[in-house]
Amino acid sequence: MIQLTDIGYVKRLMSAHGITFQKKFGQNFLINPAVPERIAAECGAKPEDAILEIGPGIGTMTQYLCEMYEKVVAVEIDRALIPILDETLAAYDNVTVIEGDIMKINLPALFASHFAGKNVTVCANLPYYITTPILMLLLESGLPLDNITVMIQKEVADRLAAAPGTAEYGAVTAAVQYYAEVEKLFQVSAGNFLPAPKVDSAVVRMHLYKEKPVKVKEEALFFRVIRAAFGQRRKTLLNALSAGMGDFTKSELAEAIARARFAENIRGERLSTAEFGHLADLLFDIKHP
Repeated sequence: MIQLTDIGYVKRLMSAHGITFQKKFGQNFLINPAVPERIAAECGAKPEDAILEIGPGIGTMTQYLCEMYEKVVAVEIDRALIPILDETLAAYDNVTVIEGDIMKINLPALFASHFAGKNVTVCANLPYYITTPILMLLLESGLPLDNITVMIQKEVADRLAAAPGTAEYGAVTAAVQYYAEVEKLFQVSAGNFLPAPKVDSAVVRMHLYKEKPVKVKEEALFFRVIRAAFGQRRKTLLNALSAGMGDFTKSELAEAIARARFAENIRGERLSTAEFGHLADLLFDIKHP
């Protein structure tokens, strides 16, 4: 296995290919081999499973994924890194590198071409600037994913795994926990990267529900309720919903909150994903008597 966490080697490799780190892609390469190895080992996949890696960079974690799992497909947005990946992953015949933007790729077609009949886990070191859009894209895709294990900014990891009533709990928490059980695995300090980011990272594993424990009558309304509840989180739930859901009167919203048996002055940050689902269903019944 090539030592892709060796700073000197990485610099020589990139220099030989005439490229530099791309801030616009949020590139921070791991320089501690224990980190990518642990992420790969704890991603939740079995040896016979397939892995979708997003943003392999120079292949630091990809090597471990190839060693541990039957098939790896890595999607890389930076065209300049493709020749490097061809070099660093040359020893593995179970990896396919695809140049492209994960936000624009036809994911159903990718799954049909590469993952037919396989259990699939996403394992990635995600760029900070686009973490939430990528996660929501994957969760909302309806694709047959088992787990999503990602290294992300620690603050975002804390938010995804937060419990109702905590400062970290927000709209993205409730939305993500509708699709998956979230577990924070371990923290990764900034010194493990080159160049070093200004904040620490953490690894979270999301085990996607095969059957969602929270069932709602209309998903679009459910997510609207969540967004409105946190749109003005210092306000009471009633006032926040009133400000963000103009198609309901304040009396209708108050009626639904009362029927849900929530306190009149409760704030949205106190509600669990299941409670948001119950409230959304009550509002649905008001509009569809």
